[in-house]
Amino acid sequence: MPMPKVEKFLDVGIALSSEKNVDKLLEKILVAAMDISECDSGMLHIVDDGADGGTLRLKIAIAKSLGGIRRIVGDDEDDLPSIPLSRNSISACAVMDKTPINIADVYAEEHRGFTVPKDIYAKIGYKIISTLVVPMENDYGEVIGVLQLANAQDAEGKIIPFAPMYERVISSLASQAAICMTSRKHAEEVTELLDSFVRVMSAAIDARSPYNANHARNMVEYARKFLAWLNASGLAEFDEFRERQFLMSVWLHDIGKMVVPMAVMDKDSRLGAKISEVTHRFQVIGLQNEIDFLNGSIDEIERDRRAAELIAAGELVEKADRAGFLTDETLAAIRALGEAKARAPEGDVPYLSDDELNCLLVQKGTLTDDERRIMENHVTMTRRMLDEMSFPKRYSSIPGWASMHHEYLDGSGYPDKLTGEAIPAEVRILTILDIYDALTARDRPYKPAIPPEKVFAILDGMAAAGQIDAKFLDLFRQSEAWKE
Repeated sequence: MPMPKVEKFLDVGIALSSEKNVDKLLEKILVAAMDISECDSGMLHIVDDGADGGTLRLKIAIAKSLGGIRRIVGDDEDDLPSIPLSRNSISACAVMDKTPINIADVYAEEHRGFTVPKDIYAKIGYKIISTLVVPMENDYGEVIGVLQLANAQDAEGKIIPFAPMYERVISSLASQAAICMTSRKHAEEVTELLDSFVRVMSAAIDARSPYNANHARNMVEYARKFLAWLNASGLAEFDEFRERQFLMSVWLHDIGKMVVPMAVMDKDSRLGAKISEVTHRFQVIGLQNEIDFLNGSIDEIERDRRAAELIAAGELVEKADRAGFLTDETLAAIRALGEAKARAPEGDVPYLSDDELNCLLVQKGTLTDDERRIMENHVTMTRRMLDEMSFPKRYSSIPGWASMHHEYLDGSGYPDKLTGEAIPAEVRILTILDIYDALTARDRPYKPAIPPEKVFAILDGMAAAGQIDAKFLDLFRQSEAWKE
């Protein structure tokens, strides 16, 4: 093979690994095959499997003598007919037999029992004489397409048969292309599998609880818009894989909540389910008070005193159970109630058990210290669960990024008390998104939604204290990605 043709062959080999656009790659392959075999036109069909036995779908058609017409699927060109995978078509026979077919004159070869898709060429005003049809077979032995070259030419431009030596050359080219396309398809399938896993896991977390259901979806939406703004502004470079890896980290950052007990994750008040025990106890105390009065153990004044005390205790418990923040005065009243006792059938009993008292003494939020540790453990479980997965190299940062979203730059976060540069840029952004959505969320049982302007004031305070990244916070605010 002459040196220029060898170079053309090598150029295609390089393109197989460097060209990311499959359509452009296929066009390069077809053009190279035409140049190497010195022919005037060519078509590339892709096999479409189907219940009817499948078809060959035209992907590209090129005819130099007609001005280099190119028809690529997805263009606005008129649709050209597909070829059924049957013995009636030369291209289909090449696919089914997995062998090249070289014909000097298609009109003289019609008696072989197959036809050439002259109707396709006729539609663009072209007539073929000689043709070389080569199946595109991958390393699994699957034929995924076919190259059909037409009208080989000599130095004077006269149509001649395709030299037999080109059968092996073009077959090699077609096989490399098939292997490359199959590898890329597999990569796409793996990526889609990973994407679908991420979506399923996130949906499973949402399904566990009526609260927090929109958290990951909201964060992903903020993230998409913010990254697009950063890229468009030239302030940061998030290529396809970095962006995909980051978004997957956002989807999966709370996967560890799958193992958090519902009594903790959905605890909408300080007492949570324990309120029923307190209510029942207070009812028993009230009934005992009436019994003591009816049997003469106490007079009316004492009965009324006990009843008033019970009502006050109930009102205090109800207030403390649901309040967003408890003042020092309220906490002191709760402690006093925890030391008080009342009459019950089994004797004097405390109004509150030690566990209930501990719950009601939480000044802010609904979780006790033990419950908060259980809740905070979700990031450790996130890392453990994701570490069990074999992420491809391009996605290897996901377990780390997803499990660091509660780390603060000053080391006051958890679980590892990381500081400064130990926290990647992606995590700094994720942390801001997480806090913003948590504070503005309307579906949290333990707090009302906070308006964005107040949330940014809180975030500014955290940035001033050195907890979160002030630069990314300012950029997030400028981007308006947070707007609904």
